Amino acid sequence: MKTYNKTNFFKLTFCDFNKVNQEFFDENQVHFKSKAGSQYSYTEEGVYRFSNHWGRVANCRWRLLSKEKLKSQNYYLGFAKWTDFYALNETEKQFYISVDFENKLVDFHHKGTKEGVFVFYAESAQKRGVEIRKLLSDHKWANYFETDIEELQRNIISEYINSNKTLQEIKRSFS
Repeated sequence: MKTYNKTNFFKLTFCDFNKVNQEFFDENQVHFKSKAGSQYSYTEEGVYRFSNHWGRVANCRWRLLSKEKLKSQNYYLGFAKWTDFYALNETEKQFYISVDFENKLVDFHHKGTKEGVFVFYAESAQKRGVEIRKLLSDHKWANYFETDIEELQRNIISEYINSNKTLQEIKRSFS
């Protein structure tokens, strides 16, 4: 497994940053400022990033995790340990999908965070996540089934995140 640090963390990586208190830079030095205005501070343990853009960042995928709803284009401070960075490539299946049925939340994560999961390419995981959100929010597709909608959602989505089958193939198998 590759080791990341301040010299290579920004090269084709996936990482989940945790939102932290913005007063960090009141007492700590900015080590690097990007052309886009993001500020970085490095520690032995990891990196702090103050930015107004998250998600696809240059050739990386960096997400900011927060319990609160974040507004696009607002500046937030995130922290990630060096061990939270993973190599990102489209030649290897590296991501699994998680679904919180109660709160109707869908997310994808790097396989390095959990063992024994069904993995997809980054782009596939992201596309499946979009389709699953539609399944959870719109029930029109379920009108032709004679089953409890929530049970049907759970069964179809569970199979969808644990196989290479298309959504259409799975839906057909339940009719």
